[in-house]
Amino acid sequence: MQQMTLKEIGQLLNATIRGDDSVIIQSVATLEDAVEGQISFLANSKYRAQLEATQASAVLLSEKEAEFYQGIAVIVADPYVAFARIAQHLDTTPNAAYGIHPSAQIDSSAKLGENVSIGANAVICANAILSDNVQIGAGSVVGEYSIIGQNTRLWANVTVYHNVHIGSDCIIHSSTVIGSDGFGYANERGNWIKIPQTGGVKIGNNVEIGACTSIDRGALSDTEIHDGVIIDNQVQIAHNVIIGQNTAIAGNTTLAGSVVIGKYCILGGHCAISGHLSIADGTHISGATNVTSVIREKGVYSSATVAMENKLWRRNTVRFRHLDDLFNRVKKLEKSSESE
Repeated sequence: MQQMTLKEIGQLLNATIRGDDSVIIQSVATLEDAVEGQISFLANSKYRAQLEATQASAVLLSEKEAEFYQGIAVIVADPYVAFARIAQHLDTTPNAAYGIHPSAQIDSSAKLGENVSIGANAVICANAILSDNVQIGAGSVVGEYSIIGQNTRLWANVTVYHNVHIGSDCIIHSSTVIGSDGFGYANERGNWIKIPQTGGVKIGNNVEIGACTSIDRGALSDTEIHDGVIIDNQVQIAHNVIIGQNTAIAGNTTLAGSVVIGKYCILGGHCAISGHLSIADGTHISGATNVTSVIREKGVYSSATVAMENKLWRRNTVRFRHLDDLFNRVKKLEKSSESE
């Protein structure tokens, strides 16, 4: 079991400890659920009332909130960020694999760095490169000429096709597919002619990709996911998409081909971005938004309609069909009033 003293936590976070710094912390928890040996946090003042009853051994607090708590306080600039850093140090998640399982299939031309672990029934194809401390979960496949950077972890049943380059310190969750063919076809008199997808996928460092996400390889040039990007479960990223540094994408979002997402963007769940569009750095897109034109200025963009009673929704849908006619009638009335 991982554990730290509050003194060690204070050194890690550059925090001020108010109270006994020899107290041992074994894990993190919410204010409501915490027990002795756990540390909690207050990041939102609306939960301040829970401070009085919490059983946590210590609480991460801003200097402003510390005056409302009589117990042991760890005073930091940002309690939520501090909580995340402590949680990393106390994390007890097992490895994706331990050692090289005897059932793993490793081509003789593949290159493995030091301390590589490969799980049961995993397949490492010809000329693949696994750098130091890489973990490949059970049933995963790393295709020909693909490269996995040091300390990167693939959980069970991840499929990495050929000519995919994944950077260092990445986490790829189960059943994700990286490097499958993009949706590229030409139409000849009603018949679909497949266009071979000969590009690859390049993923930077410190990227995390959720379960069951699909990232298509480029048609000619590469699909690119830059450093620090975080991608949720069940996201579709089409061929030749480029996602800028430290952008976050929530679940069920779809990016069509050749979309370019800037740096530090946030895309809510269930968004859809039409092909060949670009999104400015720092843009926030609300959940369920459909983006059908270029966004050149950063800001918050939304398009989804709110839920309403079905009969009202039906009436409004019918009215929406007549919106263009209504607009034209208003324009005529405006012109008529101006001529009088």
